[in-house]
Amino acid sequence: MTYLTKKSLSRRTLLRGMGATVALPLLDSMVPAMRAATKQPPRLGWVYVSNGIIQKQFIPTKTGYNFDLPPILQPLAKYQDQINVLSGLSQLEANTKGDGSGDHTRASAAWLTGVHAYDRTRPGVPTQLAVTADQWAARTLGQNTPLPSLELTVDTPSQGSCDSGDCFYVNTISWRSETTPNMPENHPRIVFERLFGDGGSNADRIARAKATGSILDSVAEEAASLAASLGRKDKSKLGEYLDSVREIEKRIQSAEAEGAERIELPERPIDIPNTLAEHTKLMFDLQILAFQADITRVFTFILARELSLRPYPSIGVPEPHHSVSHHRDDPELVAKKARIDTYHIELFSYLIDKMKNTPDGDGSLLDHSLILYGGGMGNGNLHRHEDLPCILAGKAGGKFKTGQHVAYKMDTPMTNLLLAMLDNSGVHLDKLGDSTGPLPMEPLSVG
Repeated sequence: MTYLTKKSLSRRTLLRGMGATVALPLLDSMVPAMRAATKQPPRLGWVYVSNGIIQKQFIPTKTGYNFDLPPILQPLAKYQDQINVLSGLSQLEANTKGDGSGDHTRASAAWLTGVHAYDRTRPGVPTQLAVTADQWAARTLGQNTPLPSLELTVDTPSQGSCDSGDCFYVNTISWRSETTPNMPENHPRIVFERLFGDGGSNADRIARAKATGSILDSVAEEAASLAASLGRKDKSKLGEYLDSVREIEKRIQSAEAEGAERIELPERPIDIPNTLAEHTKLMFDLQILAFQADITRVFTFILARELSLRPYPSIGVPEPHHSVSHHRDDPELVAKKARIDTYHIELFSYLIDKMKNTPDGDGSLLDHSLILYGGGMGNGNLHRHEDLPCILAGKAGGKFKTGQHVAYKMDTPMTNLLLAMLDNSGVHLDKLGDSTGPLPMEPLSVG
């Protein structure tokens, strides 16, 4: 542990134990070490949902402030003043362009690139896409963090459900280069150890768990020593943060214990929480910890992958999600698809709630972040890529006004929004895919 003059702490202070390192949240004691720099770093996140949405129940009918929340967005009512709903944005590079089937494939591929994904099984077609917006962000915002970016999912990747070409296009929304996709992680234990442990093989993880009991147990002595040197406010903040880490670790251990009773763990563990809600909230909590400790400033999260066959019996939808999305305007199926869309928003609202209630410098994590919720399809029934679902949460450190529905000219490139998100976070690009320039921010920006 490194102490600086006047009992100040480095922002990179770590608690170290056997096979584990635990980063710390921003403490008041770190401010002198940072030369009184209280400005928090920007954070960026993208949450993907698939198979389109019921647009009439998602897009507000009124523009500007104090708009009426449509049915699907009702779970966000408590935080309407923290979000902007944007309509009229499209990803036309996801259209067929004479490439035949593959609308779902192209939807997720184009979402953060604005680049058309040709069927990679066709002779002579190169295996490539483009660097995604999150990875452009990671190259700048991730220069001084342990992890440049974090890619997460709760909809298990598969090679069995793709409508065209290679399943890479629907299993991830993040590409490090034209030929290198970043595959997302769905197992919370692996994510936890990427954030706080030293990784290693499954055998190494089992041996370490037996030896230490928990990651936090292994750093308890050093944590107690640090706490003794802190003021009352920092001591309380440290305790709350470590309690959060402990609580998440217990949830992971509980899920693993349930899995251990059913199956012998392979080299890559497969046991995760039993329900989508538990799984999603746990992964969101891990992401929030990563932001708090400045382990990463960029993430992508697949809540539902394109062509997802997940049923939702807990909300009265036992049919597969993709099948329901092709509702053919049948009122019963439309109602079920709207129910799925609303449930996704309900899960997303958990992230917004936790970020808004997590202190960060002179505000909250949400105040210093931009989180985009959406997908590469608008009308899933017709495979349309126009008027996409777009919810932008957060204020980017005061650069954005929130609480609006802003309707842009139909078929405005969504990549213009991505450029604006990057630009307002200190990541400057001249062009991204089919962009024509940063989305005009006059309706959204403070100035």
